[in-house]
Amino acid sequence: MSSSDASAIAAWNNTSAAVNRYFSIFIFLFGTIGNILNILVLSQRALRTNSCSLFFLISSIANLAAILSGLTTRMLSGWTLDLTNTINWLCKLRAFVLFFSRNIASWLIMLAAIDRWLLSCRNVHRRQMSTLKNAYRGIIITIIFSIILYIPVLVCYEANLINSPLKCYSKTISCRLFNDFSYACLTILFPMITMLLFGLMTIGNINVVKNRVHVSSIIELKTTGNPSILERTTQTSKKKLDNRLSFMLFIQIILLSLCTFPQAIQKMYSTLIPNEVETPLRIAIENFIFNLFLLMTYFAHGMPFYIYTLSGGTVFRNALKQYVEKIYKF
Repeated sequence: MSSSDASAIAAWNNTSAAVNRYFSIFIFLFGTIGNILNILVLSQRALRTNSCSLFFLISSIANLAAILSGLTTRMLSGWTLDLTNTINWLCKLRAFVLFFSRNIASWLIMLAAIDRWLLSCRNVHRRQMSTLKNAYRGIIITIIFSIILYIPVLVCYEANLINSPLKCYSKTISCRLFNDFSYACLTILFPMITMLLFGLMTIGNINVVKNRVHVSSIIELKTTGNPSILERTTQTSKKKLDNRLSFMLFIQIILLSLCTFPQAIQKMYSTLIPNEVETPLRIAIENFIFNLFLLMTYFAHGMPFYIYTLSGGTVFRNALKQYVEKIYKF
């Protein structure tokens, strides 16, 4: 090995360690505070009686669990204090809780997108399907499915591994194939594609409603000749539909896709590409990419509160303001 290769390997390894150490701390604080605030705000009676808000609430709890179970150990790994790397049962438990909570978080956001589509449909029967009862059913089914999907992790994961991206990782090739495909396809790609499709259909329904409002306004204008009332009605409808639904929905889907899609590709690549004799420099680069994409998924778990606050309209911000005022009264 040449001296230049040795320097490059040391630089990649040091960068990877620094990213794990410092970026993990930022995401941990950013995500923990955001999800706790999300849980407190969405737990208020005015919001938790809405089916879509209920999905957001349980998803925020799952996001918090994913951050606590995953990032705590990654921060400690920056100082070589990660006990999951050496203690077998702790490795298995941490991996199961992490994958279980991640799957719940992504699937519940997917169900929330479907719920919004149902609410935007012209068909009365579909709109009536958006209920708290069906939301609870979806949550229970998602939890059961997530347990069944990732229960093999308790068998497959093992500590003290050497030839793997992490010391706590799947111990056999078959386990890695199953876990990587399950995670990439069922936890990332399928919910992401479904959210995008139902988001587009929701926007289509919104445009149909908007056009109907516009046609009704023209008819009313011809019959009543009152432009001011019609103009105010159209502006109010447009603001509610565009700002509070489509903008919030697409911002959330776009950011989730940007943060999680790279890891899905990395998982598929590492699983499908046959094992080759890799140089130490290539291993160092791939480990850096692995750690960076992994931390991006944790960032996705921490950002929903800030999305809801910035793009969710006045409903969420008013609920947050009321909760803060309630605390100050005590």
